[in-house]
Amino acid sequence: MDDETASTMAAVGPRLRGLRTRRNLSLTHLAQATGISLSTLSRLEAGQRRPTLELLLPLARELRVDISEIIGAPQTGDPRLHLKPVTRHGMTMLPLTRRAGSLQAYKLIISPKMRSPEPEQSSHEGYEWLYVLDGRLRLVLGDKDLVMGPGEAAEFDTHTPHWFGNADEHPVEILSLLGVQGERAHLRIRTVRGGSAATGRG
Repeated sequence: MDDETASTMAAVGPRLRGLRTRRNLSLTHLAQATGISLSTLSRLEAGQRRPTLELLLPLARELRVDISEIIGAPQTGDPRLHLKPVTRHGMTMLPLTRRAGSLQAYKLIISPKMRSPEPEQSSHEGYEWLYVLDGRLRLVLGDKDLVMGPGEAAEFDTHTPHWFGNADEHPVEILSLLGVQGERAHLRIRTVRGGSAATGRG
């Protein structure tokens, strides 16, 4: 880990605590609203837990801020997006919108480092839509294990345990839309490949 990345990660905890206290939210309330355990939130704010995308996205939605405010990306009044990529554990994330408290869009570039024979699924508040731009994406959604190619999309309730990463040894590029519970993309899912009701072609 380089010095800049280490410094950014170390600042996440205090910044997260500041955002929470400014909204007069307790750790208990935040844990209940996001589905993240109280102990995990406490360790995250204390700098004892590594901030991951799966933790930061539901926190940003509940705190009604863009994820860049938690990770410390500079703000700008320019309407053009000045993308600042954030890389964590082989995944590079580029924010495509700064709208807080609504649908948020990201481009994700996932390296083969994310491949895992036994992926760890997680769940949280919200709804997610994925669209594969290039490469092959493996999506584990509950008891379904799917492989998606360019032009395919998945839409699912993030209360369902899920994980996604590379399906092979090549990078995969995807678009991700995330919204609060009940806020969905206009694309609707269809049943494919023997009843896996998570993917459709856009």
